[in-house]
Amino acid sequence: MKTQATALCPFVPSGANFPKSIEFFEALGFQKLWQHDGLAGFRFGGAQFLLQDINIPEWQSNQMITFEVEDLDAYWAELEPLNLPNLFAGVKLRPPTDFPWGREIHIIDPGGVCWHVRQNSA
Repeated sequence: MKTQATALCPFVPSGANFPKSIEFFEALGFQKLWQHDGLAGFRFGGAQFLLQDINIPEWQSNQMITFEVEDLDAYWAELEPLNLPNLFAGVKLRPPTDFPWGREIHIIDPGGVCWHVRQNSA
């Protein structure tokens, strides 16, 4: 096949509180591009996803998504003072940590999805 994909845009479950999840992702730096019928489109640089107003805890607690940032430590320096775990129920943050596959920040969002944020590898 010669045609190549140009982007990937996963659907992400919001958990029980769709409006609060929208606020959370905006706090992470994502821009809400649109909202319609239980969906919201988000973009953060080259990363994009669709937030879906759905709450299936078993799915959410088993979903993981990775995105990259230009400077992981600088992004952490922006996130840490926001105190997101105290503002959003269920949210957890793990500071930059070195793993065999690279350096990452881990974020559990309000719906329970685990986000791996890593240093851009380019």
